Parts: sequence; C-alpha cells; structure tokens
Amino acid sequence: MKNTIPHLETRNGRPLLIVDGKPFIMLAGETHNSSASSLEYMEAVWEKALALRLNTVLLPVSWELIEPEEGHFDFSLVKGVIDAARERGLRLGILWFGAWKNAQCYYAPAWVKTDLRRFRRAEIIKNRTFIHLENFYDMPYSSLSYLCEATREADAKAFAKLMAFLRDYDGERHTVITVQVENETGVMGAAREHSDEADDRFYESVPADFVNWMRAHTENMAEDVRREIEGGRISGNWSEVFGKASEEIFSAWHIASYVGYIAQAGKKEYPLPMTVNCWLNKPGEQPGDYPSGGPVSRMEEVWRFCAPEIDLHCPDIYVQNFTEVCEEYTRRGNALYIPECATHSYAAARALLCVGRYHAMCYSPFGFEDIGLPFSNAQMALFGADVDDPALSVPQDAERYGQMNRLLAGLIPKLTDAYGSEELQASSRELEETADFLFGDIVAHADFSANDGASLVLREGEFFYVLAQSSIIRFSSANPELPGLDILSLEEGCFENDQWQCGRRLNGDEAVVCAFDEPTLLRAKVFAF
Repeated sequence: MKNTIPHLETRNGRPLLIVDGKPFIMLAGETHNSSASSLEYMEAVWEKALALRLNTVLLPVSWELIEPEEGHFDFSLVKGVIDAARERGLRLGILWFGAWKNAQCYYAPAWVKTDLRRFRRAEIIKNRTFIHLENFYDMPYSSLSYLCEATREADAKAFAKLMAFLRDYDGERHTVITVQVENETGVMGAAREHSDEADDRFYESVPADFVNWMRAHTENMAEDVRREIEGGRISGNWSEVFGKASEEIFSAWHIASYVGYIAQAGKKEYPLPMTVNCWLNKPGEQPGDYPSGGPVSRMEEVWRFCAPEIDLHCPDIYVQNFTEVCEEYTRRGNALYIPECATHSYAAARALLCVGRYHAMCYSPFGFEDIGLPFSNAQMALFGADVDDPALSVPQDAERYGQMNRLLAGLIPKLTDAYGSEELQASSRELEETADFLFGDIVAHADFSANDGASLVLREGEFFYVLAQSSIIRFSSANPELPGLDILSLEEGCFENDQWQCGRRLNGDEAVVCAFDEPTLLRAKVFAF
C-alpha cells in the first residue's frame, strides 16, 4: 500500500485523500508567492511550518523558473524544496503558476511574455491588451488569451515535464501529494475576451453535447444561471442558448477546456490528485469584477464537463461570510479543500470547524509565515479580504494555532473514520453563540465564550472526544426516560503515535462544567440513567 501514489477514495459518501494507504487531512499552510523562489529564504519558512505543527506546505512552482528558455528545463529548485520538506517530515502541495496567476500572466517566462504574436494577449477591450482596472485595485492588467493554442501547448509541455520530474524524483516517497493547475484563472474587466476571434467564436453554435449536459445538470446550479439555461434555446450561438449568462459560460468553457488539457498532459506522466482554485465572486458583483470563467461555484457544471481531469474545485476564502462559502462548496457532495484563507484571529477556530463540520480535506491559511504578526489592510485588500472584517483587528496567536494543529493531527485516523457521518460534528461562534451536538441519547452542549470559540465532538464507541477552544462544554441526556447523566471518566490528553496520552483526570466541578480557553482535547465516558 505504501507505494500506491496519493489518490482520492470515496468513503461514507465523502471523498478522502489517501496517502501511503491511509486517509490524510492536510493541516496546511500556503507560502507567500515568492518565498519558494529561494531555498535560503525558505529556511525560516520551514521552521515556522514546524512551529505551527503543519503537516503540509502548499507552495508555487512557476513556469518562468523551470523553463527560463524555451525547451530548457531546470528542476533544481523543485528538487530543493522537496528535499527540505522530506528532511522535516512535511508533505507538499505544488501550485503550478503557468499561464495564470490571479487572472494575470505574472509567472509566464519572458520568452512567452515578449512574443506577442505567437502568445497572444487577451483583448478585454477591443484592440487593447493592457489596461488599468479600477476593480483590480487600479493595477495594470494584462492576461494571456484563453483562445491561444500556442500558449496552451507550451504551458502543457512545461507542466507535463514538471509532473514527469515529480514521478521520477518523488514517485516512491510521496512528498508531493496534490497539484494545483494554474491559479485563480479567469479574465478581469469584462465577462469575456473581445478580440475579433473571440467575437467570431461567441456567435458560433454551442456544441450540442455541452448544451445537453448543462440542461441535464440544473438541479444544483446557481439560480440565475439555471434560469437562463432553462429559458434559452436548445441550439444556437452562445447568447441564444445561455442568455445573460452566456459570456461568463463562454469564458468558463474555454478556460476550463484549457486547464483540463494541461491537467490531462500532466496526469499522463503522474496522476496525482489535481485541483483548481478560484477568486470568489461576492454578492452583487458581475463577471469581470471577479475573474470571469474561473472555477467559482456558479460555473461548476461547466468545469465538470470541460475539465473532468480536475479532481477538486477549491475556494480561496478571504470574505467575512466564511461559513456560507463552505456550505456552497460542499452542497453538491464535494470535498472542502481550502488552499487559501486569512491568517487572522479566527484561523484556528476555522481549522477546527472545517475539519469537524465540513469534513475538509485541506485547510490552509495563505502566507502562514505571517501568523502572529499584525495585518496591513492594504495588503489584505490585495488578497480580496474585507478590510472592515473585525477579525482582522487581531492576528492569530501562533502558539494557539500550533496547539490546535497538534491535537487535530493526533486525531486524524479517528476523524477520517468518521468523515461523512454524524459521529463527527462541530460548530463555532461564527455560526451560533451556543451549540448542541446530538449523539443518540447524549447531548454535548457548547457555549462559546469568545469570538474565536469553536468545539468539535467525535463519538467513537463508548468514548466522546471533544476538541475545544474558548468554549464551555457540558453533557446531558436527551432521553426523557433516562434523564440523569453521570460522567464516568473525563481526561485531558492527546494522541501520539495513535496512542492516547492521558494528562489530567478531571472531576468534581471541573468535570460538570468544562471551561477552556486554549485548545484542549478531552476524552469522556458518560452514563445516562
């Protein structure tokens, strides 16, 4: 089993990541974009990862650094980060920064950027490939065209070379466990490209198999997209078939097809689980205010059809309505895989919530090197964060975050056994002030004593495991015929090498009302009578 490459399996109706034959939860952090471009700079980053008790680091591999000249590949940097992660017992999630990074072509090689004829740029406005966008923080904007086959072929060749290197260098060790294909794809400033070629293609007939797919998969669609599809024609050009949603769907069709082509080329070499991430659309925004055509939830059906090689669609969450996004990205039965989120004071609570409530595959604050440091509102605005979010006023305490990860890591075998079942539940102050977790005749009740309060409850046989911070925990009976409840044993502790290590044995008033500020793991046995 150890030599089986990392892959996905469905258990209890829930996709799980399997690494070395065992289910794995990525308690991860994503580096800043430029950190992994220097092995020397990464030394301090690795140490921070260990201090935070991460088990996985997500980091970029950029096209410009592995193929600085066309056809000449250099994987020394990739080898270096793999070696460094192995030495520290860490796994890696590779982020392929190819033609797209944040809807732009930042990380394409110079030989791609300078050959404007061969590697065409997107015309967001007719005949203009370079503009300033007010809704892009007044930054200059240019992107490679999603219609350019030469770009797609060059991108696919480089990605395939990367995957072949990972197979040859890491295929027996499995340091790298997932790969993200591109980063926050899409076009800004308009819903679609507006070159003459784009206009011609927009007025061509939509492929019949795609129309049939979309009309057969409206059950979970965004309401406005579903309405346009059900009200449109069954054949015709993009506008006639998809109405007001046509331009975004047109972009999604081409971008997803591009990304699917890249992923397919890579999987032929080494079929690791592959992901795509998205810059979220906020309420009231129109395509082009966010990267149009990217793998946002409202375009999921398009991406499923055009890029079946992609295993997971992942939200980058910097918005205040964090839990609403989690609900949206799991409502179709998808695994929750969060490659980017904020490092503010809710970060530890959200790690617990994502694992316990949404049975997440990956939770990964972006720029984890900064956990514990004050925020720059200007920098957070560039990440798409709501700068008026009150959580941004307090940075996440690094020691507390490390303790939360340490306790979660020890529980991984039990957590993954319970994924997809009601035996694992969680809530937080973000959702409610108090929570009742019902397990048959027993209720575990949580009062959240601070804004970062969160509690996870797992039942396994006769034991209840409770992982909580800023919470008060009580047990009671839900059976009116057995209204009494006694605590038979209550222990603080942790798991090390799958063995329970008991700390304090709690009793008396400390057992009746369990109040904890710092992340704490309890093992309880109760009796209803």
